[in-house]
Amino acid sequence: MIDKLLGFALSQRWLVIILALAIAVYGIISYSKLVIDAFPDVSSTQVKIIIKAPGMTPSEVEQQITIPIELEMQGIPQQTMVRSISKYALADITIDFNEGTDLYWARDRVYQRFSAIKQELPQNVSGGIAPITTPLGEILMFTIESETLSLMEKRTLLDWVVRPAIRSVSGVADVNALGGEVKSYIVKPDFSKLALFGISPEELQQVLEKNNANYGAGRIERGDEALIVRVLGKLDSIETIEELVLAQRGSSTVYVKDVASVSVGAVTRYGYVTKDGKGEAVEGLVLGLKGSDSSKTVTAVKAKLSEIEKSLPEGTKLSVFYDRSDLVGKAVSTVQKALIEAVVLIVVILLLMLGDLISALIVALILPMAILTTFIMMQLFGISANLMSLGGIAIGIGMIVDSAVVMVENIVAWLAHPKYRNETRLRLVYMAAKEVSMPVISGVVIIITIFSPLLMLQGLEGKLFAPVALSIVFSLGASIIFALFLIPV
Repeated sequence: MIDKLLGFALSQRWLVIILALAIAVYGIISYSKLVIDAFPDVSSTQVKIIIKAPGMTPSEVEQQITIPIELEMQGIPQQTMVRSISKYALADITIDFNEGTDLYWARDRVYQRFSAIKQELPQNVSGGIAPITTPLGEILMFTIESETLSLMEKRTLLDWVVRPAIRSVSGVADVNALGGEVKSYIVKPDFSKLALFGISPEELQQVLEKNNANYGAGRIERGDEALIVRVLGKLDSIETIEELVLAQRGSSTVYVKDVASVSVGAVTRYGYVTKDGKGEAVEGLVLGLKGSDSSKTVTAVKAKLSEIEKSLPEGTKLSVFYDRSDLVGKAVSTVQKALIEAVVLIVVILLLMLGDLISALIVALILPMAILTTFIMMQLFGISANLMSLGGIAIGIGMIVDSAVVMVENIVAWLAHPKYRNETRLRLVYMAAKEVSMPVISGVVIIITIFSPLLMLQGLEGKLFAPVALSIVFSLGASIIFALFLIPV
């Protein structure tokens, strides 16, 4: 079989060269499309539920929120574990699934169960299923800098201007807003006045809740026109809240301002953010979508930040202090540097050992061809270009040229042997390649077999080291193909 393929390659040399060039071009295109990251995604298929419960202690959170949700999540198909953390005012439940489980299928099953239990949770809680991200999903962090804006104004800008704009960027799962003060209207009742008018605190609360909304009231037909009628009741200022009617006492109307004081304040904070130890700051934390190209996403987010900055109040800046692309760039450049150094050293050694420039260059041709073919396979198998996968290529860089060295040396020996002077050059190349084809294949197969146990690792270890083994297997497999069919040509 190998003999026939070898004979076909030598008889169709231009076709082989064209195919090799096509593979090289496709390899370059594949590399440009590869997802580039610092490390492979080692997280399992998991769905997180985050519930905020203001004012509840850890034990109350556990008893009233965490345990009911955990019990409801039991029995979901493909589920392996349910774990949780209960903190002050916060419940964090994580549902792990078997490897290979479709993430969106898992989220759909969790959502169905969560919808069933949501009505039984305390009324003042909020939250739900967390965005589709990973523990390594923090791709960019920035702060809002201004000499004139207060912490509350900065947080308002982040919540209502910056965050919605960044969430529209492709590859962004969510943007967490940290620090600052969330604006709130505080109604502080005077209990003696409430008692005087015979109004309970619950009645005051109900009036505030029921009047904090806008409603549609139909439309009025007037000739060919239709006027839309709206009832505006959204509370958006201190004056609006103070003028709410609580009750009618005889001929007198009792307003909120008669029994309570209204002021602008902040929602209760459970922590704060500082920058460089110089005081409080307002921070935005961008989370990357699971499986997205973090480098491209960071670039798009930075462009969006620059665009948003132009519409902010004068003197307001969005200052990036953590950029995931820096880590990715350093990790990838480290491996790229190692690859370049290895290629240069191999070419020099080949030149010294073979003693012939043309032979050394022919052998060195295997290196870019094998690496580009590896990029094609990485794209087809969905392997990102990271420290581990590119490191596998660096590990196998010396082994890639082994088969080519054997092939070139044997062909040169056959061509130089006086015994075969009467044979055609093409015939000698065929005989020389045929002679060492099986030993070369056997040697590469043995090396590939040595690395195959890495492909059998499970869990975290498997996700971490499988890219290393696969990149070595791909590069060595490509090297044997090119050594057998391209080098003789």
